[in-house]
Amino acid sequence: MNAPDPVLASVWIIDDDRSIRWVFEKALAREGIAHRTFGAAQEALDQLDEEVPQVVVSDIRMPGLSGLELMQRFKERLPSTPVIIMTAYSDLESAVAAFQGGAFEYLPKPFDVDHAVDLVRRAMEESRRQVEVPVENGETPEILGQAPAMQEVFRAIGRLAHSHATVLITGESGTGKELVARALHRHSPRAGRAFIAINTAAIPKDLLESELFGHERGAFTGAQTMRRGRFEQAEGGTLFLDEIGDMPPDLQTRLLRVLSDGQFYRVGGHTPLTANVRVIAATHQDLESRVRQGLFREDLFHRLNVIRLRLPAMRERREDIPMLARHFLAKSARDLGVEGKRLTNAAIAFLSAQDWAGNVRQLENLCHWVTVMAPGQVVDVKDLPPETRGESQSAAASPEGDWRRALEREVAARLARGETGVADPLTREFESALIVKALAHTGGRRIEAATLLGIGRNTLTRKIQELKIETKE
Repeated sequence: MNAPDPVLASVWIIDDDRSIRWVFEKALAREGIAHRTFGAAQEALDQLDEEVPQVVVSDIRMPGLSGLELMQRFKERLPSTPVIIMTAYSDLESAVAAFQGGAFEYLPKPFDVDHAVDLVRRAMEESRRQVEVPVENGETPEILGQAPAMQEVFRAIGRLAHSHATVLITGESGTGKELVARALHRHSPRAGRAFIAINTAAIPKDLLESELFGHERGAFTGAQTMRRGRFEQAEGGTLFLDEIGDMPPDLQTRLLRVLSDGQFYRVGGHTPLTANVRVIAATHQDLESRVRQGLFREDLFHRLNVIRLRLPAMRERREDIPMLARHFLAKSARDLGVEGKRLTNAAIAFLSAQDWAGNVRQLENLCHWVTVMAPGQVVDVKDLPPETRGESQSAAASPEGDWRRALEREVAARLARGETGVADPLTREFESALIVKALAHTGGRRIEAATLLGIGRNTLTRKIQELKIETKE
């Protein structure tokens, strides 16, 4: 007869210090959190055949097996179980060892009991998420996006699959223009040939001509050998010209000639070369405006603007932010060879509400920072970079300090006037301001506004009625 499956029990506290176990027992019992305590690591390991903990909290230095050795045993048998390591030895070596071993969090003694309980709750949330979230199959998609604006981009790539047409990709910096260009190439009849990319804004004007068209030996000082340019390197394939709006005027003329008659000359050369190349250009600038200003050739603009793809900014596709963040966190973990971090619902909601001036690239950089720097495996709002949270170096100059002082002045003024019942009207004004701004941020979408505020939709609707807030609905 088979043995019954182990039962998912509770939070396990492992410490040889009786007083620490007593503190946890009282605190967790008060919060209604099921728990068990052990005085030694081996006692806990012996119990694993009968029970499986949801979260483990272990001292790092104990007689017998240490907390780090215990964590290693747990990771071997229950790799998804969060382990919180606590120690009175708050030194760098212990912290690094704990995190390298895969600790969920590092809790130095003495600790604040409420903070410890909050940490346990976060670990329990992570444990549940580990069960709910399927493991990624490791297959990396080309471009991610479920937002309607991104679906339009995907449909356009599909329609262009068998085309050789010139494409102009527009969008803010960091929206993924080169990714789209590579996807267009990969799904085109030229997929078997080279994809060559060049950022025309990153190369000095004096060198850009040679980079694009190549040069003959002796064409200029230092040209000791013949060099093939990007057009020749991309023969039969695709040439991606990024930041085309910054191309110097004289090179715009040469590029127009190539697009018009399919021929070009190397610098210092006299023999015309044929260019069988599909050109995909990209820019974050308003090319129509640059044409009007005389900074970009109108005839070149029309040559490039055969088919235009506009990539949406992150603020236009907020529903994609949670998926993108999870993808970039997993990618950073794979690249660095470490255990992946996960965002709490509050952190995801916070990131989804940001404007993302740097778009997808900025989000990817943030996820890399989080993978390296954030404490613990589950990342909350307070674990995000200070600049993302909008914190200044001086607390006195912080936005939080400003509004708190303004509120304190208002309270003092009302009390000085002899007013009573001050709390109710100020609370109503405060709630009204929160709701009005949240609705404005979401364009009147109540469900999204309620999520950002951390309240239920029914609560939001009731508050709107009670506070007599005018909405679009």
